[in-house]
This record gives sequence, structure tokens and C-alpha cells, in this order.
Amino acid sequence: MTTTTAVLDIDALRQAIEARDADGVLTAYGPDARLTLLDRDHPPSAPLVHAGLDAIGGYYRDICGRNMEHSVEDMVSTNDGLGYTQRCRYPDGTRVVCVTVARLVDGKITRQTVVQVWDAPSS
Repeated sequence: MTTTTAVLDIDALRQAIEARDADGVLTAYGPDARLTLLDRDHPPSAPLVHAGLDAIGGYYRDICGRNMEHSVEDMVSTNDGLGYTQRCRYPDGTRVVCVTVARLVDGKITRQTVVQVWDAPSS
């Protein structure tokens, strides 16, 4: 008896993120996925949580619709986990760094935590 475990195509995910392709990014998620975002406005006591493909898709359509560059670095994946760093830059020079870890089941993201840090606003 042979058992096959689906594997996430991390190259396709990287390409979709860097191309700002929200639908391409969304193909990496399972139907009941949960994405938790932590940042200055969403601390651990009150994180921003997107549950399900519709909510996660809305989040990525917003992010991918913004005029900014994305690059993915240090992406690693196992059968049940994923991690990477994403660096973003807006045209005005503002930079954002996001670090993500995710749980995979059958090659799909089921649970993801993102911590992001933004440049301080200029005065």
C-alpha cells in the first residue's frame, strides 16, 4: 500500500506573492484556514483573524491591490509546516517586514500566524 501526501508548491506560492496575485496565493489555503495577523494595531490580546477562504481572499485582494513591491525570502516547508519572510516596499519608501509560520494539512495552509513590522511614520 502506497500513501501519498500532498505537498505545497512553495515556488508557486512565492511567485504569486511577488506578482501580487491574490487568487494564486489563495490556492495555497484549505477551506477552513485561519490567518492571524499581529502588528502594532493588532496586539496579541486583540489579533486580526481572518477565518475561511472568503475572509482570507478579501485580505489578500486588499494587500495585492496595493501599489507596493513584495519579495519572499528564507522560505522553508515540510509536510506539515511552512515559514518565510516577506519584505514589502511602498512607492514612498515605507517598508514592511512580515514573518509567517503556518501549519499544513494535505499540502494546504490550515493555520497561519503573521507578525508584521512597519517603518515608523515620518514626522
